[in-house]
Amino acid sequence: MKDIRRTGAKPGMRYGQALGAGVYSTAMKKQGSLIPFAGVAVAVIWGLTFLSTKVAVVELKPMTLALMRFVIASFLLPPIAWLSKTSLAIKPKDAPLIAVSGFAGITLYFFFENNGIMRLSASESSIIVGTIPVLTLLVDVAFYKRRMKPAVIVGILLSFLGVALIVIRSEAAKASPGGYFFMIGAAISWIAYTFITKPIAGKYSLLSITFWQIFFGMLGCVPFALAEGQSVAHLSTPVILNVLFLGVLASAIGYWLYVIVLDRLDASRSSVFINLIPVVSIVASFIMLGERLAPLQLLGGATAIVGVYLATTK
Repeated sequence: MKDIRRTGAKPGMRYGQALGAGVYSTAMKKQGSLIPFAGVAVAVIWGLTFLSTKVAVVELKPMTLALMRFVIASFLLPPIAWLSKTSLAIKPKDAPLIAVSGFAGITLYFFFENNGIMRLSASESSIIVGTIPVLTLLVDVAFYKRRMKPAVIVGILLSFLGVALIVIRSEAAKASPGGYFFMIGAAISWIAYTFITKPIAGKYSLLSITFWQIFFGMLGCVPFALAEGQSVAHLSTPVILNVLFLGVLASAIGYWLYVIVLDRLDASRSSVFINLIPVVSIVASFIMLGERLAPLQLLGGATAIVGVYLATTK
């Protein structure tokens, strides 16, 4: 999640707005020079989440992992909001809609994604998840009559062709085809989340919306985790470290950094960094996990990434 990715939402209060005019201008200039570094940091952090999840689900069941991850994030985001002078307050009338969006974008999305990653390679999972914005765009076209330029159409076709090439040569798909069905479920959940979030996107800061979606989504993970009935008393050190990475860096600091990037660059230009995520996952999976994609899958991955870039970048 990737919770605020691709929503195109605009924060209600720009980062650092509470500062005085002169200080604000100087601070913004300094922040502006650091935005590319923040964007790359987000791509690296979120690209590595597929590896961390792959390692963690060896010992942790999917929804127990999701619950642990977002409990950590729920505790860390309020201090981050306080440091960035961002209010997390929401109106009670908007709480039900935010709760539903959190259930779709956190609870359901990570139910499907974690189960999918458990069955597929981290590389394949990242590429498939990376094409979700294209599916969201197609739904946007179908329901909101959005017009598509030729480059967007080409991008959509390339992204689907790339995924098809990956699936055709996937050993994981032959051994456990259910992994791809879980990823389809993740895509549907994310699309639902995106459109549920639209009515509230401009009312509050992105950090506020993200916090409450994570909080309600975390609560939604509780019954699933209880149903799994797993004890977490004897986890190995590598799994504990990966859970901390997912909770602290990926789900708290990562979202905060992306809020800043999205605020300064807008959704279209920010997508340049987001499109780096599958690249990071593929390279890191090769180095750290020893995953090997077939040549046809590498071609498919490159094709899908280029397709998503054409379809989602102005």
